[in-house]
Amino acid sequence: MAGVVRYVGLRRPAATGFTILVVALAYAVTGKLGLLAQVVVESSRITPLWPPTGVALASLLLAGLRVWPGIFLGSLLVMATLGPLTPAALVIAAGSTAGPLCSCLLLRRLGFRIELDRLRDGLALVFGGALVGMLISSGVGSTTLLVTGGLTASDFWSVWSAWWTGDAMGVLVVVPLLLGVRTAPPLRETGLREWVEPAVLVAATAAVTAAVTHSRLHLLFLVFPLLVWAALRTRLFGAAACVLMLSVLTVVASTHRRGPFADRSIIENMVVLQALNGAAALTTLLLVAVVAERENTYRKIEEACVVLTEVVAGLPSPGPLSPRPLRDERHRD
Repeated sequence: MAGVVRYVGLRRPAATGFTILVVALAYAVTGKLGLLAQVVVESSRITPLWPPTGVALASLLLAGLRVWPGIFLGSLLVMATLGPLTPAALVIAAGSTAGPLCSCLLLRRLGFRIELDRLRDGLALVFGGALVGMLISSGVGSTTLLVTGGLTASDFWSVWSAWWTGDAMGVLVVVPLLLGVRTAPPLRETGLREWVEPAVLVAATAAVTAAVTHSRLHLLFLVFPLLVWAALRTRLFGAAACVLMLSVLTVVASTHRRGPFADRSIIENMVVLQALNGAAALTTLLLVAVVAERENTYRKIEEACVVLTEVVAGLPSPGPLSPRPLRDERHRD
């Protein structure tokens, strides 16, 4: 028994270390992908969509706070590809770690559930996990650049707002997708037919987004019926995949100044892009949460009806009723 206990004790740190390395690798890979679509805001390079923040928060929600070193290590790996690891880079990496950590703690405080099956869960992820929590990472990063001379005081707010929205969009786009993969039923239980509709919706979203981003007409709103359909029919995973497809294609179109983003300034494109992605993520998250909450309510009502039926069936049946003699009122005194 002692040998078994020692083996389990050794296996747990090994599993934790492996998870930390996986998180670091996922953070670094998604960071490199995010750097492919950069824009220059006030002489600073900013990514409109920063997927590593979503990877970091999802890892903390699914694996626990113990994997935070993987976030820090992954951030250092991304910083190392951009230049030497200076003390400022270490501070920025620390801020990139602190933001998701605070978001995770805030979501725990709000009673967040990874199934996203309640309206309050969707609201908590949007406002607590994305908008509030990412204030820390963007604030630390922008302040570090300001202190080290990489940013002027007049440019601070523009860079900070672009940094903050990029981090927030990473949470809103990536976290629902990873949580949807975690909570999706296995393929062996559902079969291929259950995955046909999500695949078709993702392909349709890609086709419509590609079409409207190659046109000078402002037709981005045409994607929203597909997002609503995905949210109502395909649960979290299908809806999140459609939002991710929309976000990636619009970010690429914006950075290449294509279609409806061609005649606008960089700041205007950033505003339009973040408003579009934010509205898409918010719409799908809240619809998915409302549908899941309604289904849970129906399920509880059905379970209550089954229990009530069993209780009624278990009650003893009443015996035969004996007829009562009729009194003749004529013989009363």
